[in-house]
Amino acid sequence: VQLVESGGGLVQAGGSLRLSCAASGSTTSINIMGWYRRTPGKQRVLVADITSSGRTNYADSVKGRFTISRDNTNNTMDLQMNSLKPEDTAVYYCKGESWVRDYWGQGTQVTVSS
Repeated sequence: VQLVESGGGLVQAGGSLRLSCAASGSTTSINIMGWYRRTPGKQRVLVADITSSGRTNYADSVKGRFTISRDNTNNTMDLQMNSLKPEDTAVYYCKGESWVRDYWGQGTQVTVSS
């Protein structure tokens, strides 16, 4: 399975960005897909995830501002990020979980200026 993120960039506080993750390969093995983020010197932390049936889960810090969605037909997952804050600045990673292993994308930088 290969995961490729897109949509990162620079935005002012209060603005919006939409991240996309495109999956290819043995995508039928993927159950949960999610977005994680990492800031310098820290570990990756969960932002939001979504099951193949559409059940979602969000970090408290992004609830009400971010929305995760998934298209199982086209093997894509999006993260709509609204009301962005400087503390949302991070490298965002797409993750796919199967019963055997986890898969990660290469990451996309999101920078929110104050």
